[in-house]
Amino acid sequence: MSNYHVSAAFTFPRFLNTLGLIGITFVLAFAFVWQFAYNELPCPLCLLQRVAFMLVGIGFLLNARFGSSPIHYGITILSAIGGAIASGRQTLLHIAPGDPGFGSPFLGMHFYTWALILFVVIIAYCAVMLMLDRTMNGAVVTTPPNGVVRLIMWLFVLMIVGNLASTFLECGLGACPDNPTEYLMLK
Repeated sequence: MSNYHVSAAFTFPRFLNTLGLIGITFVLAFAFVWQFAYNELPCPLCLLQRVAFMLVGIGFLLNARFGSSPIHYGITILSAIGGAIASGRQTLLHIAPGDPGFGSPFLGMHFYTWALILFVVIIAYCAVMLMLDRTMNGAVVTTPPNGVVRLIMWLFVLMIVGNLASTFLECGLGACPDNPTEYLMLK
């Protein structure tokens, strides 16, 4: 398995990973906007799921920037497993009949249920890509991403910064409240 350079012709995996990064950026942005539009602060398990989405996005970002790598897919899979554990735990906490759940539902399901579904889909996607992606095996992508991909990468980084700032305002430097109702740092 020798290193070889991948030309611009092998960009389909980069395209798919960029689509994954767009999806993760959208998920983070949607949760962020929902938080402010409906004044629903995320609970500690919700924050863990956001962190898992951020880490999944970092795996996609690394694949989009540097080329597909089993290490990058490994980061994505392990992050999605952690997110699935957090969202699965929250789903099980609110599965009892008559339990209203945490936060408002979106399209009939709560965000943590949607997160569980997305984490499972991400794990399946990465497994398929690990089997099918022919540009791996020590490949080095020499072509930098185009302007659109770089813009998506920066939007993703902006969503990370926004979510981290909001979490700091909500929790400060201590543990987050179980059922947050206000930003502790804005009191």
